[in-house]
Amino acid sequence: MQIRELKIPDAYELTPKQHADDRGVFLEWYRFDRLEETIGHALDLRQANLSVSRKGVVRGIHFASIPRGQAKYVTAVRGAVLDYVIDIRVGSPTFGQWDSVLLDDVDRRSVYLAEGLGHAFVSLTDDAIVTYLVSDTFNPTREHGINPLDADIDLVFPPEAGVPLLSPKDTDGPSLEHAAASGLLPTWDESRAFYDSLTTSSMGKA
Repeated sequence: MQIRELKIPDAYELTPKQHADDRGVFLEWYRFDRLEETIGHALDLRQANLSVSRKGVVRGIHFASIPRGQAKYVTAVRGAVLDYVIDIRVGSPTFGQWDSVLLDDVDRRSVYLAEGLGHAFVSLTDDAIVTYLVSDTFNPTREHGINPLDADIDLVFPPEAGVPLLSPKDTDGPSLEHAAASGLLPTWDESRAFYDSLTTSSMGKA
């Protein structure tokens, strides 16, 4: 498995080694030990989600309050999506910036993003199936969103996605500026403190 850090700190692209023969393909799409070596602590998996999306569907920008937040390990097991990681941590050197990774059923890459980062994707094919391994269960009082069409973030959707299809919940989300002004966003310092606490906890269990 090859692991590459994105331009957003604490987010990674993971590319598995695929073994193909006349029967099909086999691969390891998640390795807890390789991820732990990279991020400095074990990923405490508490929930697994799956979505099926039509071409053009945009899901996000979503994030959860810290602590505990919700780290995500995202993979497309059918079709293709362009996955976005958005840095919404106030005070981060890359605040307001984003990076993207093509997730599909060809290269079978995954994306890991730490707690406190924003996440979204746009489906490039019909019936795109995306799985998410997450570090906490869903808590509606701590789940938040930012409008994915916010001009200040300026997500770029590929032409092949067609007209973006969004839920009312996502389009009703605040802008990044409004979310920051209202105190809704995590900060860089509290995010780093939380990551450090996870590392300390993992060392204590070693």
